[in-house]
Amino acid sequence: MNSLDPRAPLVLDTRELGRRPGSQREVELTVPAPAELGIEVLSVPEGSPVELDLRLEAVMEGVLLTGTATATLVGECVRCLEPIEDEILARLQELYVYPDQHLKATEHDDRDLDDETSLLEDDLLDLEPLLRDAVVLALPFQPLCQDDCPGLCTECGARLADDPDHAHEAPIDPRWAGLQDLTQDQD
Repeated sequence: MNSLDPRAPLVLDTRELGRRPGSQREVELTVPAPAELGIEVLSVPEGSPVELDLRLEAVMEGVLLTGTATATLVGECVRCLEPIEDEILARLQELYVYPDQHLKATEHDDRDLDDETSLLEDDLLDLEPLLRDAVVLALPFQPLCQDDCPGLCTECGARLADDPDHAHEAPIDPRWAGLQDLTQDQD
């Protein structure tokens, strides 16, 4: 039944905590980023280092994990398509429930535990779903290279930050084009 590989970088072993509420362990590690960690325009490159600063604490129901994840982001500005490189700090907090606690709760029809409850498997916890959720939720919805990025010219596609005085002549309405010929004749 155990589907977690204890050698996987984002799988943590909680055996040394035991099941003594209050026992805790601090963990600092650097792991390679999993694939597709982010959104289309901004993400953590696969395999790049993700620094984790975690605290594992045994509680009555399971293991409470709290901490932070820090990683480098790469992507592009949604207005001008310039490359962006930034750093993200995502806060992590999740209760990993002991399987026997989960069974007791479902037998007593406890509505607090549902299908989204994170479970320990043989005292192992999988950090990847929590990391993925925390990073994606911490990302800006529309990343910008700078807060006041003017974007691209709608007519020619020129980057407006490079040429702030960029302008085009106002287009002439074809219905009035005949009048322009009259004014040119007077010159």
